[in-house]
Amino acid sequence: MPTRAPELHGTTILSVRHRGHVVLGGDGQVTLGQTVLKSNARKVRRLHHDRVLAGFAGAGADALTLFERFEVKLQAVNGNLRRAAVELSKDWRTDRLLRRLEALLLVADRESSLIVSGTGDVIEPEDGLVAIGSGGPFALAAARALLTHTTLDARTVAVEALGIAGDICIYTNRNIVVEEL
Repeated sequence: MPTRAPELHGTTILSVRHRGHVVLGGDGQVTLGQTVLKSNARKVRRLHHDRVLAGFAGAGADALTLFERFEVKLQAVNGNLRRAAVELSKDWRTDRLLRRLEALLLVADRESSLIVSGTGDVIEPEDGLVAIGSGGPFALAAARALLTHTTLDARTVAVEALGIAGDICIYTNRNIVVEEL
């Protein structure tokens, strides 16, 4: 019976929209099976003239392919985040090569934060908080609690929530990169 290669495990990517600011942050851990291969990967990027933030969870090469495709879509629709996300999602779902990609994208601009998946989903959170990856639920819960019970700014909420996720999720570390609009 053939054996499968070890799966690349998740990460934590979090977007916080608060008081007119949007931040997107992620950890730096890359894991193969039970081994940490890299602790300082950069999974959060600025796209389209630094007006769009994007982060990924999933296989690294797949995510890089998606970043490139998403950037092309952004250029084709003059930076319209929602249209670019819908167009990428359509291609991702229908294109034979793209369908095999194992990753999720979290994208944000000044107006919207969206999750884009290969199943055709483009999801916008209702409360300005969204997270993906194996540590996503932990970071999301921490961010909600921090926003409810503190007066912290968006960047600090993101950093603290990602740190909490890094303490809980074995596929997430505290080497955090945050971008802000």
